[in-house]
Amino acid sequence: MGFFLTIVVLVAALALAWRYLGSYMAAVFEGRVHWMAWVERPLYRLLGTSPEHEQSWKRYAGALLVFSAVTVLFTYLVLRLQGSLPLNPQHLGGLSPALSWNTAVSFVTNTNWQNYGGETALSYLSQMTLVVQQFLSPAVGIAVAIALVRGLSRRKAATVGNFWVDVTRCLLYILLPIAFLAGIVYVAQGGVQTLAGPVHIHDMLNGVTQTIARGPIAFMTSIEQLGTNGGGFLNANAAAAFENPTGLTNLLDIFLLLCIPFSLTYTFGKMVGSRRQGAALLAAMVLIFGVWVGFTSYAEHQPNPAVAAAGLRHQPTGNMEGKEVRIGDTSTALFGVASTQTSTGSADASYDSFNPIGGFGLLSGIMLGEETPGGTGSGLYTMLLFAVIAVFIGGLMIGRTPEYLGKKIQAREVKLAGFAILIMPITVLVLTALAVSVHAGRVGPLNGGPHGFSEILYAFTSQANNNGSAFAGLSGNTAFYNTLGGLAMLIGRFAIMVPVLALAGSLGEKEVVPTGLGTFRTDNAMFVGLVIGSIILVGALTFFPAVSLGPIVEQLSHGRFFG
Repeated sequence: MGFFLTIVVLVAALALAWRYLGSYMAAVFEGRVHWMAWVERPLYRLLGTSPEHEQSWKRYAGALLVFSAVTVLFTYLVLRLQGSLPLNPQHLGGLSPALSWNTAVSFVTNTNWQNYGGETALSYLSQMTLVVQQFLSPAVGIAVAIALVRGLSRRKAATVGNFWVDVTRCLLYILLPIAFLAGIVYVAQGGVQTLAGPVHIHDMLNGVTQTIARGPIAFMTSIEQLGTNGGGFLNANAAAAFENPTGLTNLLDIFLLLCIPFSLTYTFGKMVGSRRQGAALLAAMVLIFGVWVGFTSYAEHQPNPAVAAAGLRHQPTGNMEGKEVRIGDTSTALFGVASTQTSTGSADASYDSFNPIGGFGLLSGIMLGEETPGGTGSGLYTMLLFAVIAVFIGGLMIGRTPEYLGKKIQAREVKLAGFAILIMPITVLVLTALAVSVHAGRVGPLNGGPHGFSEILYAFTSQANNNGSAFAGLSGNTAFYNTLGGLAMLIGRFAIMVPVLALAGSLGEKEVVPTGLGTFRTDNAMFVGLVIGSIILVGALTFFPAVSLGPIVEQLSHGRFFG
C-alpha cells in the first residue's frame, strides 16, 4: 500500500510541476521574468553581453565549449591542490592526476561519476567546488535544449539565443531558488548541514574509536537531485541517513530529479505555440518510464536467487540485499529507475545487489538514450532528436517530405539527429570491448562471469550517458578506468550537444511550411507510438547482444527469468 501511495503522491506532484513549473520556465527563457534583475543585469555587464546580443549556433557552441573547458580546468586544479587549500579539517591531500581528471570531467558533464569516497577523499572546499558544477552543468544542458526549441519555433532566424544569458537566467530563476527551498526541507527532516568537521567518538568500554563524517550535506543533496547530478557528499549517497533521513526526503529526491525533465516538455509546447506537441513528448516519456518502473519493481519484489541458494527461500519482502529496510524493495526500484532514466545516477541502495533482471531494468533504462525523461535539458533535446527521426520515418510512410512543427526535415537534419543518437552506443560498445580485451580492464570487476561483464558494461553505459550510477563491484579508481571514463563522459556530452546546436541553427533558418491534408501529425497517439518505437528499436538493435552476455544470461543461469 505504501508503494501505491508513493506513486499517487508523486504523480500528483509531477502533474502540478509539469503545468506550473513548465509554464514558469517558458516565461524565464522568453525574458518575461525579472524579479532577480538586480542581480541579472550586473552579471551581463560583467560578462560583456546582454539579452539583445544573440548568437549563431556556432558562436553559441563555441561559448559552451570554452566555458566547459575552463570549468574542467578550474575543478581539476582545486582537486589536485586540495591539500594546500583552506576548508580542509581532515587535512586530506590532493587527488591523483587521473582521478582529478575523471572527477572534474564528471561534474562538468553532469555525470557525477564518483571513483572516490566523498567523506574520506575530499575537503569541504573541494565538495563545494563540485556543488558549483552541479549548478552550472544542468544550466548548460537546459540552455542547449532551449536553443533547439528556439530553432523549431523561429522563422528564417540566424540566431538561437545567447548562451551566457540562458545559463544566467536558468541559475537565478530556476535552479538556485528551488534548490534553496528543497535544502531547507532536507535540513528540517534531519539532513546534516555544517562546516564543523567530523565527529570522533570513543567507546571507553570496548576501546573502539569511530569517526562520523559530517559536512554541508543537505544543500548539496537538493541540487544533486534537482540538477539530475547524482554526486553526493557521502559515499553511500542517498542510502545514508545523513543525506536521506526519512521517507519524505526519499520521495522528495524522486520528485526533484524528475520535475524539470518532465516539465520541460510543457516549456517546449508553450514556446512553440502548441501544448499538444509538448504533451505528445511527455506521453512517450511517461509510457516508457512507467513500463520500466513496473518491470523493475516486480523483478526486485522476487526472492534474491543467491540468498535462496544459501537456504532462505521464503523472502516475503522481496530482494532486500543491499537495500535500506526503511525504504523497501519496490520503492528502491522506483528510485533506481527514476535515477537511471534521468541522468541523475544517485542511489538509495546498492544497484550491484539488484536481482540480475532488476539490474537489467536499470541498465537498459540508461541504454535507451537518456530521454525518458532524461536529464535537465538533455532529456528534452534527445527526445526531440528521436522526434526528428520519427517524423522522417512517418514522412517516408506517407510519401511526403517530412515536416516537424512546419519545418521541413531534410538530409542535413536527419544526418545530425542520427549522428547525435548513435554516438552514445558506439562509444559504449567500443570502450566496453576495449576494457574486456586488455588486462587493465579485466582486473576491474570484483566478480567473474556474466556479472563481471555487466559491471564493465554498466560503467561505460553510465558514463557515456552522463548518468553516473554504477554497479559498485567495479574497481574504477585506476588510471585505465579514470582515463577512459573521462573520455566517455566528454563524448557523451559534447559530441551530442554540438550536433543539437547545429540542428537548432539549421531549423531556425527554415520557413514554416503551411499545414496540408498530407501533413503527418505530430501531436497524436500515432506519433507517440512512432517515437517510442524509434527509441526501443535503436536501443534494442545496438545493445541487445551486449546485455545478452551480461544480466540476461546471468538471470537465465538461475533457471528462470524472474525469481
